[in-house]
Amino acid sequence: MIECVFCNVLSGNIPSHKIWEDDDYLAFLDINPINPGHTLLIPKAHEDYIFDLGTNELGALFSRAKLISEPLKQANKAKRIGIMVEGFAVPHIHVHLIPIHSGHDLDPKRAQPATEHELTAMADKIRKVFDAHE
Repeated sequence: MIECVFCNVLSGNIPSHKIWEDDDYLAFLDINPINPGHTLLIPKAHEDYIFDLGTNELGALFSRAKLISEPLKQANKAKRIGIMVEGFAVPHIHVHLIPIHSGHDLDPKRAQPATEHELTAMADKIRKVFDAHE
């Protein structure tokens, strides 16, 4: 059995603030956001390194990132959605989607723990934008 934080999120053993999901991917709020609305997009199948994905799977991951980016941008009134992939903190592929207003916003040292109230309010706000697009 793989001891993976994100696999535990997927199984429901660790709670999360889900903002979007399909059969193969899950997007949820980072509990230590760089900026409010900082979202993690993960594949439901466990894989450690992003470039171990096949071309089709990599394309599918980034097409989901694009799908999520506009509602995330609107809900946070961001100029752009920054993207980061490094994969060392949790050995499960994850793409960081971060509402930004300048290039300096993407500094991981800016990450701060969010309260349960902040996460719940932000997740509700983002889901409302998704609902308006459906």
